[in-house]
Amino acid sequence: MSYKIALDVSGGDSAPDEIIEGAVLAKKELNEDIVLVGVEKEIKTYLNKHKHSLSDFIIVDAPEKIEMNESPLISVRTKKKSSIVVGMEMHKQKEVDAFVSCGNTGSVVCAATIKLRLIEGVERPGIALMLPTKQGVSLVIDVGANIDCKAIHLFHYGIMASVYCELFLNKKTPSVGLLNIGEEASKGLEVLKKVHKLFTVSPLNFTGNLEAKELLSGNCDCIVCDGFVGNIALKVAEGSAEIIAKSFIEAMKKNFIGKVGLFLSKNNLLEFKRSINYAEYGGAPLLGVDGIVIIGHGRSNSLAVKNAIKVAVRELKRDLTKSISRRINDICQNSRVREIFAS
Repeated sequence: MSYKIALDVSGGDSAPDEIIEGAVLAKKELNEDIVLVGVEKEIKTYLNKHKHSLSDFIIVDAPEKIEMNESPLISVRTKKKSSIVVGMEMHKQKEVDAFVSCGNTGSVVCAATIKLRLIEGVERPGIALMLPTKQGVSLVIDVGANIDCKAIHLFHYGIMASVYCELFLNKKTPSVGLLNIGEEASKGLEVLKKVHKLFTVSPLNFTGNLEAKELLSGNCDCIVCDGFVGNIALKVAEGSAEIIAKSFIEAMKKNFIGKVGLFLSKNNLLEFKRSINYAEYGGAPLLGVDGIVIIGHGRSNSLAVKNAIKVAVRELKRDLTKSISRRINDICQNSRVREIFAS
């Protein structure tokens, strides 16, 4: 069975060139229908210029563009012919099976929530990102969808992340941790203390609070936080990795011995670079919406776009939405969980 994947060609810092090239790379690897949603003239010009076949893709004209600095709600309401709104409407009408975008994150989240609605039982969607760690990967949720979360939202994030890890990372009873300023249950904001109680009485494999220094340790499979904290943590980790890598190479180049060491360890360094490169992980699923929506990094190159499309296809092969709905409703019916919510 082949799927139809809608790709937002106008979204991202390197749009449309890198986005279209990512679609070309994906088409070579996947037997799926890729729908390019964007300015038709730009798409055809690029494909013709680089001698790519137009017949390999379905092109849908979306002449308006939502810029990165635009208000999500206003842009979604006023730019009906933008690639994000058009692509999400196609997903709503079942004309495509998934939507992938590297554009304005807030607008993608807003359009997905309005058009697709939320999975039964879910109150807020969350962006779940695979973060490379010392022991493989951990799933961090939320990294930018919602910055003002209530206890129920964070609790749902933990449930959704646990289901995702079970289905896509093949982990039985994945561990769930709460990102906080200390390991003790008494630490942090009141909302975090309440979430801690909820996780403690739930059937999830809750390991307690995690400090930021544990973010990349790999000791926890699912790390829960609100979008404000998650986005900052992500950007700090991303920036630190780039600075450390550049500083290391510059230091090694200062003398002959260092240069020889660099040459001899070239393959190891390339493997390390791949392990921390966001492009290798493609995109982050927007969990909680009733559909498959993948959000890519604003700086995504063609490799990242290709891998984001592959993430969408991988999700389509599993019954994620129904699994999330069932788990949330089952856990939230627990008498002890309901008692804490009522307090």
